Amino acid sequence: MEDGSLVNQFPPGFRFCPTDEELVLHFLYPKSSLLPCCPNIIPDLHLHPLHPWELHGKALLSGKRYFFFSQTMENRVLENGYWKQLDFEEPIFSAGSEKKIGVKKHYEFFIGEAPLGVKTNWLMQEYHLCNWGSGSALSSHYVYKTKVDCRWVVCKVEEKKGNAQSFSYSDEDGSELSCLDEMFLSLDDDVEDISSPNSSFEYN
Repeated sequence: MEDGSLVNQFPPGFRFCPTDEELVLHFLYPKSSLLPCCPNIIPDLHLHPLHPWELHGKALLSGKRYFFFSQTMENRVLENGYWKQLDFEEPIFSAGSEKKIGVKKHYEFFIGEAPLGVKTNWLMQEYHLCNWGSGSALSSHYVYKTKVDCRWVVCKVEEKKGNAQSFSYSDEDGSELSCLDEMFLSLDDDVEDISSPNSSFEYN
């Protein structure tokens, strides 16, 4: 599945709204263990080249949230921005055994170079498995016991409403502007506010 559109084959009204536990047990664990995952609706994507507004048509979209598998990265720096990790993590527990089965990490996306980037409204939650070695902590949920590859993660990305830089823009003709176009236009507005006795600025 290249475009993440398999969800459209489900009956009307279907929504992909898994809990944190379900994402770890029924999607991330089979993926990391090379076990079958049914339905196989979450695509594999490389996080490094994709800005969050480029996920449309590539990741699984449910409501306003994008889901995809990726592999862990040493840094999350992209061509025109970076994902900054927040200072807290959430443990994920199995409801049946109350064992810790995973960790959820939180990120915010910034445009520009770290650490002086412009904060956006894009948020990412990254789901990690606990490192059990043999994976036996979850074996009761599956027929097979197998080694877990903890390099795989599930990412959930969405754009929240707020005071940060937004990325849904239209120009005067009604056509959509890219996030970078809007950022440069805002910089032009700032320059127009600057004046001195011996100079002036003119913009067409």
